Amino acid sequence: MEEELQKIKVLPNKPSLLLHACCAPCSSYVLELLRDIFDITIYFYNPNIYPEKEYFRRLNELKSFLSEFDKGSEVKLIEENYTPMEFAACSSGMEEETEGSKRCFSCYELRMSKTAQKASEEKFDYFCTTLSISPHKNAEKINEIGRELSKIYNVKFLYSNFKKKNGFIRSLEISKDFDLYRQEYCGCEYSIRDILPE
Repeated sequence: MEEELQKIKVLPNKPSLLLHACCAPCSSYVLELLRDIFDITIYFYNPNIYPEKEYFRRLNELKSFLSEFDKGSEVKLIEENYTPMEFAACSSGMEEETEGSKRCFSCYELRMSKTAQKASEEKFDYFCTTLSISPHKNAEKINEIGRELSKIYNVKFLYSNFKKKNGFIRSLEISKDFDLYRQEYCGCEYSIRDILPE
């Protein structure tokens, strides 16, 4: 990613980036890092989030954060409809898998595929996701999925492991500065089961 960013910085115009985001805290450091390099549009597509009330809490927190944090850089936001049945279909048969398993990989692919498709349709130069900032997310798998989707949809994927170089720690600092709601579980009903106490 760093090599790619260095190349982009010398371009006469900012390339466009469709950035999939799951919540405000995960977006925080990623936006800080990339907003001067790309013309960013955040893509909020997260049918995995459960329950619906939690989905809208995360979406509204992201909107509120952007209104405060993003003054002057004009980050845009695309909201998809809340479609939990799409996640139910992609996780079917994997309900008993643990957090960090192939069920999660299927969820990455669901959300990233939709992002890549949207990036291709809307003629973005790049697509990416904030998911790799989480210490609970497998950046290698995320990048593997991104590489394959890049070939399918013919749009560049920005490889990343945003948790590196204290990226996750910086996201905690920004979250504290802006008093962001930090959820205790990844998002789906299975992650509640796996992470939260009974």
